[in-house]
Amino acid sequence: MKHKVLIISPHFPPINAADHQRVRMSLPYFEEFGWEPHILTVHPECIEGIQDSLLAKTIPDHIPITYTGALPVQQTRRIGIGSLGLRCFPYLLRVGEQLLHKQKFNLIYFSTTVFISMVLGLRWYRKYGIPYVLDFQDPWLNNYYKKSGTPPPGGRWKYGFAQLQAQMLEPKALSKVSHVISVSPKYPKTLQKRYPHLKPEQFTVLPFGASTADFEVLPSLQVEQSIFNPNDGKRHWVYVGRGGDDMRLALQGLFLGIKSHREQNPQLWQNVQLHFVGTSYAPENLAVKTIEPIAQELEVGDLVTEHTQRIPYFEALKVLTDSDAIVLIGSNDPGYTASKLYPCILARKPILAIFHAQSSVVDILNSCQAGRAVTFTDNTQPKDLLPQVTNQLNWLLSIPKAYQPETNWSAFQPYTAREMTRQQCNIFDQCLLSKEESKSL
Repeated sequence: MKHKVLIISPHFPPINAADHQRVRMSLPYFEEFGWEPHILTVHPECIEGIQDSLLAKTIPDHIPITYTGALPVQQTRRIGIGSLGLRCFPYLLRVGEQLLHKQKFNLIYFSTTVFISMVLGLRWYRKYGIPYVLDFQDPWLNNYYKKSGTPPPGGRWKYGFAQLQAQMLEPKALSKVSHVISVSPKYPKTLQKRYPHLKPEQFTVLPFGASTADFEVLPSLQVEQSIFNPNDGKRHWVYVGRGGDDMRLALQGLFLGIKSHREQNPQLWQNVQLHFVGTSYAPENLAVKTIEPIAQELEVGDLVTEHTQRIPYFEALKVLTDSDAIVLIGSNDPGYTASKLYPCILARKPILAIFHAQSSVVDILNSCQAGRAVTFTDNTQPKDLLPQVTNQLNWLLSIPKAYQPETNWSAFQPYTAREMTRQQCNIFDQCLLSKEESKSL
């Protein structure tokens, strides 16, 4: 007998947002492991972001999806509110309760960075007795930017308001949670310290799965990317992902290494171009470049182009597969885990990653032998990275354009979407078992 799970994921295809990816990649496998999913999301027209119709084509046709509305952003922005969470909350509440009245669900699963929606788990647990699982893909209540002095995304006022919400709502959302899934091993430790009633067995660290199916279907979609011409004879190295001041150390290390290496071997750098794509979440007219200024400061600005705008998901995959090498830039926060690692591995291109030594990215990259990592610690200065970076630049410049890494695909198997979904469903099963055991006491 299959169980039914209501999945709350306000950002869902065809909107190109990272926080729907776990759900989208899991959908083909849920039923195999005994669960029937039903998606509750916000209608794409109510969400600011890139519309990506190709993503919708990857959703199995038989999966039921219920859409809600949201307050129009054109109106709410007049009073300083653009947050999707605040705009869609009353709609999620109303439509969610309509679904829970009409259908029997065994579990509610929140997989989103629209954190305010997670507090609905407590309400519905009290009202319907349905256990709920929270999936933390980023920290909700987070003192990193305050401690480090790093400017937060969206600005200090906006981020401060979001953190005030978190202080009030996170304790409520976690008060009766059955299980917490986290992409980072750091989050469970933080949450257990903050909420002593939560037990270690209520946490599972589960990175995003890797969708091999997306790369299999990519050629048939005839997607084109406009970032660079892969046939112009140059070496194109790419980074696809956010920027930010917390990545300054890794970027400075990379650009210092390039500067030093070019001074000694100028001819090797005549045909190299680095492209940083989708570095800002802000609209084009408000986006601020965070990569190019560092490159210019370190005198390698002529090699670096920053495209702040996010691009559709499959176009991003095309950028990766068209490249000659992939650069992964890490945060100085050791808990930062780049979900974009798996597509980079599946693109079968040489990878140079510059990450905090405690990041899970380093262990995964090394175990799969899919690329090379330069690591730093809390006390590292940019110049300290120079020997490591220079060594890896020598490697990248020495390999042929058609080079493919000898990835250990057996070691990569635990990170596939199917395996991650199996683990998700095991968690769901445990939640139902715990519910039955508590009833019998």
